Amino acid sequence: MKRLSITLLFLLACGCLYAQTLVKGQVVESGNGIRLENVFVKDMTNKQITLTDKNGRFAINTETGHLLIFSLPGYVADTLYVVDLTQKHVELKNQPIQLREVTITANRESSFDPHKEYPEVYEKAKVYPLSPSTWFSRDAKNARRLKRYFQTEQEERIVDKVFTRAYVGSLVPLKGQELEDFMTLFRPSYKFITSNNSESLVAYINDSYKKYKALPPEKRSLAKLDSLSH
Repeated sequence: MKRLSITLLFLLACGCLYAQTLVKGQVVESGNGIRLENVFVKDMTNKQITLTDKNGRFAINTETGHLLIFSLPGYVADTLYVVDLTQKHVELKNQPIQLREVTITANRESSFDPHKEYPEVYEKAKVYPLSPSTWFSRDAKNARRLKRYFQTEQEERIVDKVFTRAYVGSLVPLKGQELEDFMTLFRPSYKFITSNNSESLVAYINDSYKKYKALPPEKRSLAKLDSLSH
């Protein structure tokens, strides 16, 4: 019985270690190898999340059989089925720049409350003076980066609710890709949206349209600008 208990404890310990396996890798832009920062990485099975650093590197708790999703505005999201625990190399394909891509939820219109969806991030992001690990540990630093990321995402969603295609299209004579290019080029900041009224926004859009028309044709299309930069 004692030997059986020891065996069970050993198996449980191994299972815990296995479940907490840290898989590392790097995300780059397909075709040129540019390292991509702030790629949102999510394990769809255990809901673990992380961001790539300035060198495109990431580390996430996962295991074989799990599905990882990599997403970044301006790039086609990619998935990776974890078949082993070796170093991963992920390439994201660049796509024509359009209105901000959905990076966290599948439906942009749905409400997004990261405090409810990822409470562990905010808990790990807390700093306690007498706890050095809350300052320097990898998990704590990653949590603080995610917290800033979520804050930016929430701010951008507020801009999206105001600066809509229907609203902007009612003020300027643009449609389709031209409208999307215009809205991306002259997208107002969160600070502007929250510190100005509707009249100021109308004036901003009209003034931006004049600037847009004054641009050479080749500089009005973000798709062309993107291809020229490569």
